[in-house]
Amino acid sequence: MDDWFVGAGFGLFVHWDHASQQGLETSWPLVGGVQVLPSSWDVPTESYHASAATFDPQAWDPVAFAQRAKAAGASYVVFTAKHHSGYVMWDTRTTDWSITKASPYGKDIVGPLATALRAEGLRIGIYLSLSDWHEPTYPAFREQDKPYTLGMSPPLPSDEDAETFRTYLKAQLTEVLTNFGQVDELWFDGGWERPVKWWRPKDLEAHIRGLMPNIVINDRLTSVGDFQTPEQFVPPKPLDGPWETCMTMNDSWGWVPKDTSYKSSTTIIHTLCEIVSKGGNFLLNVSPMGDGSIPAVQLERLDAVTRWMETHREAVVGVTPGLAPWQFYGPTTRRGRRLYAFALAQPYESITLRGLPTKRVVKATVLGSGTELDVGTHTAIMDSFGPDPRGDVVVTVPTDEIDQFATVIAIDFEGSF
Repeated sequence: MDDWFVGAGFGLFVHWDHASQQGLETSWPLVGGVQVLPSSWDVPTESYHASAATFDPQAWDPVAFAQRAKAAGASYVVFTAKHHSGYVMWDTRTTDWSITKASPYGKDIVGPLATALRAEGLRIGIYLSLSDWHEPTYPAFREQDKPYTLGMSPPLPSDEDAETFRTYLKAQLTEVLTNFGQVDELWFDGGWERPVKWWRPKDLEAHIRGLMPNIVINDRLTSVGDFQTPEQFVPPKPLDGPWETCMTMNDSWGWVPKDTSYKSSTTIIHTLCEIVSKGGNFLLNVSPMGDGSIPAVQLERLDAVTRWMETHREAVVGVTPGLAPWQFYGPTTRRGRRLYAFALAQPYESITLRGLPTKRVVKATVLGSGTELDVGTHTAIMDSFGPDPRGDVVVTVPTDEIDQFATVIAIDFEGSF
């Protein structure tokens, strides 16, 4: 696995297809919705597909989006090139069910975005659904197939159609991995609908790595993958190996204007701090509207993240987990000889970090302002006579140094800690 992913810290997820014109959740309404997505209510299958005929997102600006992602401190962007609905967002030869052939926009979305992200120095991730509710050989989901059953959902294809579909899927992967330059991450989804062996994951992995040897693959290619993908939650403790939490700003992945239950900017930033302190990456979702513009409420959240990351990114990206939970009441990360303490609850006079080498503390500063803070240390009396005692580091935090979202204290040490 390529080393870039571990420590990437923050990325943006983009869920978008023609149904955003209708204000519908991505894909799920066409099968009748699903309980875990409260805004994915049932619509007739053909009604969902119908908006492809009018999809013309003239306000979409890949360069501006890439610049905004960069400004927000993201290291990478994952874009939904094909969700479960089967609608393809690039110029594909595998099907006519695409933005270039089935919609008046008539242009590739993925390629220009990849170019724009690369120009900003960002890594490129492609989301590709394994399940495909429009492709006849999968087969397509019909109105009479409702209610949808999460898991092994009928209809199941014949053996001949299954083989044809696997060839179809491989052809799409070939396009994605040869048409857009270096792709850094493949983000699969939808594999739950078939048994593991049905997908032939080892064969798919070999095909992928034959085209893009250093690509990072998520764990939803059923039995293979490089990193875990907890969805909509932060694990209570660090996971074994690389991982990434993906999360929406509200309760929906696609643009659903009726869903107004947005997380506050503070909650989003605190979630980012907690995830990176546990060694994970935070993939925050953005949902363009039908015309391609980003909703104002989502821009507000991104703007807040941007302001905070302008002065705190060094504590989030390219770091490793810091202290054990007993040593400090908030998240911590480290970079070399510097420890970052995230004071997510407002400090009252000071913060205390325990079990640290007290004689090797050099200084403590407020990240952002650079203000140097008063530092005191305490050790057990007998330990204080030793050459390298460990004990409490107490940092005074003036009220006027408290950040609106999350105060970060950087503590420098002589040598390792």
